[in-house]
Amino acid sequence: MNPKDPIKKAATAAQSREDRLKSALKANLARRKAQARARSGDEAADRPEAPEDKD
Repeated sequence: MNPKDPIKKAATAAQSREDRLKSALKANLARRKAQARARSGDEAADRPEAPEDKD
């Protein structure tokens, strides 16, 4: 048995965890951006438009 195998396996597991966390963070950020866009769109629809100047 090669003594480096457990180290290699641990490094692979750590990389796998990092990849999962990275993709979860990216998905969370995309979801939050979409929510913020939806909220800003809703607020713009609720506000009355500014009256035009008739000079």
